[in-house]
Amino acid sequence: MATAPVSGTGTASIAATLGIGSGIDTAALVANLVNAVQAPKDAQIAARETQNSAKISGLADAANAIDSFASALATLIGGGSLYTQPSSSDTSILDASALAGSRISGLASTVEVLQLAQAQTLVSTTLAGAGAPVGLGSLTLTLGSATATITIDETNNSLTGLAKAINGSAMGITATVIQDTQGARLMLKGATGEAKAFTLTANPDADGDLARFTYAAGGGAMTLAQSAQDAKLRLDGVDVTCATNSFSDLLQGVQLDLKKAAPGTVVSLGTHSPADAIRQAVGDVVAAYNQLKATLDAATAPRNSDGTGGGALRGDPGIRDMQQRLSKITLEVLSSAGTGPKTLAEIGVRTQRDGSLALDTTRLDQMLATDPAGVEALFNPTQWSSSPLIAITSAMGKAKPGSYTVENIVAGPPPSGTINGVPAIASGSKLIAAATSGIAGLVIEPLGDVASATLTVDPGLGGALQAIRDALRASTGALTTSQNSAAAEAKRIADDRLKMEATVTAYHDRLVAQFTVMDAKVAAFKATQSYLDQQIKVWTNSNNN
Repeated sequence: MATAPVSGTGTASIAATLGIGSGIDTAALVANLVNAVQAPKDAQIAARETQNSAKISGLADAANAIDSFASALATLIGGGSLYTQPSSSDTSILDASALAGSRISGLASTVEVLQLAQAQTLVSTTLAGAGAPVGLGSLTLTLGSATATITIDETNNSLTGLAKAINGSAMGITATVIQDTQGARLMLKGATGEAKAFTLTANPDADGDLARFTYAAGGGAMTLAQSAQDAKLRLDGVDVTCATNSFSDLLQGVQLDLKKAAPGTVVSLGTHSPADAIRQAVGDVVAAYNQLKATLDAATAPRNSDGTGGGALRGDPGIRDMQQRLSKITLEVLSSAGTGPKTLAEIGVRTQRDGSLALDTTRLDQMLATDPAGVEALFNPTQWSSSPLIAITSAMGKAKPGSYTVENIVAGPPPSGTINGVPAIASGSKLIAAATSGIAGLVIEPLGDVASATLTVDPGLGGALQAIRDALRASTGALTTSQNSAAAEAKRIADDRLKMEATVTAYHDRLVAQFTVMDAKVAAFKATQSYLDQQIKVWTNSNNN
């Protein structure tokens, strides 16, 4: 960006009077001399500013592009449409869904829902309103072996106060005040399952009014509106009871949600393969990759033969690293379990001569037909253990992909052992990987003692792309380094402009001072010349007379 010649404020008024004494337009001369010095330097800095601004913008576009690519793929995979889903022959009775990261191919079971789990519910007699007094004293709330004292005094003597005291007991019992045209009642509800049945008994200090809110096994002042009971179902002919209507510990990788009891009706469970969704997803990935590559190619294009054009990021090490990492995506090992395909190249995604990707749909269809679970695993990674006595219970995506060693595992209680050579943290029946183990987020449950085992967490395509993104965008990553370098260059350019302007100002002031002295001397010489001219004329006239 060109700027006008600058001058120091102390010499501005002097510069305005240059040439008055000498008759020479020294003000214009100073301006021209300053501009001759300033213009090329200003043009050079402006060119640097333009080039660096284009680089900063290009790097931001590249960073946003890799972020968007990774995020879009993560959203697609996280939506669950790319992995085999269990199917139910009657979803009004029983619904089934797959747990993230689970492979459920080959599922074939029958379920008969005999009884739903339900929670115990108590309801009190009707009072005038939520603020009506309930009595003074205390009650004991009992759930299994746990108890809590519910105290009512002058500060909370109302239905609302009683409900608040019960909810604050942290017993897992929910108290609600129900108001209708008849008045207000207290309703108590526990969790589902027979083991969650509870009682509410009066302590010796409770008055007669407070005793209206008691219930013990077999009866009490409150009415039992609903009994606590377990769910009962027949899975492949075997009777099973569960405390809730939603559970994931009966069929590996499958969550079952009971909707209603239907004795005598058998529901069949199977699987539904997402072949069409995977086919579409592979095509979308190829298209998104090629779009990203086109953006990077344009940013790194060489200059034309006449020296014009060219990409702002040509030769940038961060972009070069990004291109190199992305170019290897088709050969990245995405799944290590089983004998199925391990890379995108094996399912028909190939790299063309220009570096773009192309999809061999015939190859993809063949792989979907012969090994749909293997193709699916490329998008939906798994985590597995070499020992059946080690169960990985952390959700997929919590632990960094890779292979890890567990040693000296003791089931306990309490459990113990090392993960990657670092003692694990015991939590109940599980072991949590320490932050210093290199696999933070991993949680395992020992089912027996194990001397040594290998845990494998596959990346999948989403994990592989996220790893590329993280490597580039890390604080010391190549893309971040390039962005920091461009930001530092912007600061240097700004500093250089300030220095240039200071130098030009000093040069201008020096010229003004020099020409001021010259102007004064020339003016003196001209005065002398004028005097001499006058004297000569006088002498000449005298001689002629």
